Amino acid sequence: MNGFHEVQFPLDISLRSSGGPQRRTDIVTLGSNREERNARWARSRRRYDAGYGVKSLAALSEVIAFFEERRGMLYGFRWRDRADFKSCAPNATPSPLDQTIGIGDGARVSFQIVKTYGSAFAPYARDIAKPVADSTRIAVAGMEKSVGVDFDVDATTGVVAFRAGRAPAAGAIVTAGYLFDTPARFDTDYLEIDHTAFAAGEIPKIPVIEILP
Repeated sequence: MNGFHEVQFPLDISLRSSGGPQRRTDIVTLGSNREERNARWARSRRRYDAGYGVKSLAALSEVIAFFEERRGMLYGFRWRDRADFKSCAPNATPSPLDQTIGIGDGARVSFQIVKTYGSAFAPYARDIAKPVADSTRIAVAGMEKSVGVDFDVDATTGVVAFRAGRAPAAGAIVTAGYLFDTPARFDTDYLEIDHTAFAAGEIPKIPVIEILP
């Protein structure tokens, strides 16, 4: 991922921010009053407003420093989405059986970490490019494997690589559990902050957008 700094946006601010996934759908109403719907985007993209998490001038100063070091929209960073940062439910602990990331064939050694949303109708698989270092647990055919012995994880890409002689057997389901950040960048090159309004309780707008891997 080009132009990316492996640094996390201030956590106490991002966890109080607003935002979530966005999709783009075209809807055409026909002469019969029926609808035709078409998805313009194959993948969702998350948008956030960090301004909701800024509650003090000290926090605002921290965001400005972070913005300047990223050169506005130029460099990406890690963003913690409080509603979606685990392979499991928000109130659960990640398990190596949480998410299926592939099926072995006896030779394949690299697997991209993914998270699947939904199940019965149209499940959506999202590539997870920024797992939290040392949080990833892997199992093959239900048996947990050891990081640094059986496999390694690239925390900058989300790729799991099995070591020589450790490739999952043909038909073996590879699963994973993990914590993760969302790769993101500022969605503006200009932070417009009215300090008078901020002192009166008005929230500054600090738009952040997901970078798709």
